[in-house]
Amino acid sequence: MRVMAISGSLRKLSYNSAVIEAMSLLAPEGIDFVVYKGIGDLPLFNPDLEDRHIAAVEDLKGELAKADGLVVASPEYAHGISGVLKNALDWLVSGEEFVYMPVALINTSPRASHAQAALREVITTMSGNIIEEASVSVPLLGSGLDADGIAGHVEIAQALVNSLQAFSAAIALNQELNNQ
Repeated sequence: MRVMAISGSLRKLSYNSAVIEAMSLLAPEGIDFVVYKGIGDLPLFNPDLEDRHIAAVEDLKGELAKADGLVVASPEYAHGISGVLKNALDWLVSGEEFVYMPVALINTSPRASHAQAALREVITTMSGNIIEEASVSVPLLGSGLDADGIAGHVEIAQALVNSLQAFSAAIALNQELNNQ
């Protein structure tokens, strides 16, 4: 099972990027957890460019096409998702890669509810399938934890492992239903 993960932050010391990296460390056997790091390479979305060969866009779409599920962690900026994440999602709107894709949302600041609500709206509009049991909030804001620290934190690591287990079970069920 292949799971792709995207952090909606370009910050070097981002909690959203750290939680994604921690999840890659914690991924159970049988999950190929791929962290997509090309989000900052995407040009600004322009529908007039969709028919052009843009390497960064093709890379994003190609990686997502190979994935069985998508994990998204987004910071909240001005009560919304980050521009760089919205830009990436906009590049996926017209393709088939995202339709019915199982999605787990990770929130690193439980008080940041506006971005999560906006992200839910965008993903639902794009026909993504948000897996509620796999979507979690973990209190990282102000913790100073990096990926290793998150993976070593008993309660947070357990919440992330539970998320990955619920996500893989939902993906497996989805695959089973699609094969019938």
